[in-house]
Amino acid sequence: MNGTSSILRTIRRVIGLEAVALQGVRGAVGESYLRAVRLLAACRGKVIVTGMGKSGLIAQKIAATFSSTGTPALYLHPADAMHGDLGMAEKHDLVLAIGKSGESPELTAILPALKKIGVRIVAMTSRPRSTLAKSAQVVLLLPLEKEACPLNLAPTCSTTAALAVGDALAVALMELKGFRREHFARLHPGGPLGKRLTLGVDDVMRSGPDNPVVPAGASVERLLLTITRKQAGAANVVDRRGRLVGLVTDYDIRRALRDMPRGGNIFSMPIAKIMNPRPTAIRSGRSALEAVELMEDRRNPFNVLPVVDARGRSIGLVQIHDLRARGL
Repeated sequence: MNGTSSILRTIRRVIGLEAVALQGVRGAVGESYLRAVRLLAACRGKVIVTGMGKSGLIAQKIAATFSSTGTPALYLHPADAMHGDLGMAEKHDLVLAIGKSGESPELTAILPALKKIGVRIVAMTSRPRSTLAKSAQVVLLLPLEKEACPLNLAPTCSTTAALAVGDALAVALMELKGFRREHFARLHPGGPLGKRLTLGVDDVMRSGPDNPVVPAGASVERLLLTITRKQAGAANVVDRRGRLVGLVTDYDIRRALRDMPRGGNIFSMPIAKIMNPRPTAIRSGRSALEAVELMEDRRNPFNVLPVVDARGRSIGLVQIHDLRARGL
């Protein structure tokens, strides 16, 4: 039991120390951070993120986050830079260099070469008088008293702080550049994420002969046959101009049967008595993700969603199972 308690105390202590470190960095945010974001936004080339050891791993993640959010970036290993990879750096680029001490030999060794190329350098460090800080146009100070490591050696609080600052810079750039969902979609075309962002309702809806449509004046028998044959669990009800005026689902039919007086006959009822006269619908051309949000983001989620054109005419029906089958 004592061993278990000790482990849990350690975990809580480390998380607490890293939370304190983040609060300290938050308090240090000021003019230098503003200048850094403006330099990054004005960069006419690419952002080169570099760092050695654990800082290098954080640098790789930051570069990936920049690239995926509209700021072209790549990672440069300081040691590889000394053996030819420095050729990726050009005058119009900007270097974001990460190093807690700012004195890593591999990192400081490439600083003079970067200066000769003419790139601007933004430093992320805990030592404002370090070689790295003195070589930079802007210094993002990460005020850290100690690491969470009991030996105060293994990078823990420092890497967490650097990662958080990198995320903050990326998000600030997104907002500054007006980076929107459609831009994100263009950069993430593959996998489930790409599907969520690029698929439109027109890609997944049941349209044409598969669109379950019945006129408002049709018989209930025709309504039931349409729902059964189209296997959509619902039917769009339209007026003479094809405009959506209602929706009938399996639930609406069961409700009508439940509420029918003794001796009643559902086949003698008008469709208007069964249908939902104010169904939620989505316009053609909207994203499939928006359809999912409409169908699920409410107290009473539903399984079908009519699709209409600019004139309100029924052109399709989205079924929740079709969306799930497409990875949404």
